[in-house]
Amino acid sequence: MKSNIIFILFFCVTFNFFVQAQEKESFSFAEYLNKVKNKNLSYAAQKYNISMAEAAVLSAGIRPDPQLEIATSDNGVSRNMGYTMETGLSWTMETGKKRKARVELAKNQAEFTRLQLQDFVRNLIADAALGYIEALQSKALLEIRKDSYQKMLTLAKSDSIRYRMGVISLVTSKQSRLEASSLLNEVYTAESSQQKALTALSVFLGNPAEEKNVQGDFNSFNRNFNMEDLILQAVNSRTDLLASRQNINAALSRIQLEKANRKIDLGLSLGMEHNTTATNEIAPSPAVNAIKLGASIPLKFSNRKNADLKIAEMSRSQAEIEYKQIENTIRTEVMQAYQHYQALQKQLRQFNYGMLDDAKNILEGIHYSYQRGESSILEVLNAQRTYNEVRIQYFQVQADHAAALIELERSAGIWDIDF
Repeated sequence: MKSNIIFILFFCVTFNFFVQAQEKESFSFAEYLNKVKNKNLSYAAQKYNISMAEAAVLSAGIRPDPQLEIATSDNGVSRNMGYTMETGLSWTMETGKKRKARVELAKNQAEFTRLQLQDFVRNLIADAALGYIEALQSKALLEIRKDSYQKMLTLAKSDSIRYRMGVISLVTSKQSRLEASSLLNEVYTAESSQQKALTALSVFLGNPAEEKNVQGDFNSFNRNFNMEDLILQAVNSRTDLLASRQNINAALSRIQLEKANRKIDLGLSLGMEHNTTATNEIAPSPAVNAIKLGASIPLKFSNRKNADLKIAEMSRSQAEIEYKQIENTIRTEVMQAYQHYQALQKQLRQFNYGMLDDAKNILEGIHYSYQRGESSILEVLNAQRTYNEVRIQYFQVQADHAAALIELERSAGIWDIDF
């Protein structure tokens, strides 16, 4: 009676697992990536950099504002010399094409910001895809654990009946029941891992309350590439390398701006002065109006110390070295990612050549022998564990193979993954 109660509890727990799995709504890989692009909070924050860079372009095109000056003075306190009132307008006339240089620098910096955002999206999509693969892997491993538990539970029920019939010993019956309990604990662990993997996707979706099931087939991740073509593709299209190249253009624009800033600007002024009537008995004078024109020329003694220009030139040299370093790093990343992907393809072919089928056939054969009394329960358990390990290794290699493809396409600057 006690054994039957345990079996009923096992069945209820297993049924609850399947019900919970069906309650969650699933979304496809394409739907998931589309939501990442639309809802990711980090991406939404990064997009403000584009708006700020575009505003900086408008700000760079603004000319110096004119200045309005108003002044008055008493020409002689208590001496009736009259008053003077002045008004004038002055402004700075930029020379050396400073405004054009500012606008050019702002445009290059805006383009640099745009390319940085594209590179952010490249890495965001790849990281989000890796998270989806991890969730898909945890789902597959949970199914393996459930399947193993169900088979061992069925065997334990059968052994309980066989024990009551006197076919096997009590120890054998308890051994299969104990193994079923152990596999149930593994189901609990696998379920927890799946929950954590699904919850981790909410970081990319920007909504911690949104948790859905994943769906997909690892067999869709098989591609054939040529390493030289991938390297050429990466050098021509990797957004971080394009951004580094644009940084060189921005550095050149900064040099042009510093050279323009060394040019002398002219200060121009136009004003009018009004002197009221002076009633002083010694030197009376009528009211007088005067027009003033003026120009100011700054003495650029600071040009002898061209520190800003030297800094701009060193920044250009630094940007050129950084570009070469990024290019070398990209070539290395592509080669390493390609080699890793090739190695996992070879491992995957090993499983496709019959490893999984062999392990399954061995387990079925030992199960058959055990039912006929020709094999021991330990042989069945060893065969079951071996089959489980092979299945887990198979899905692990499949997941690693999918992740390697994502990393390869990330390093090459391409993206055509969908499943």
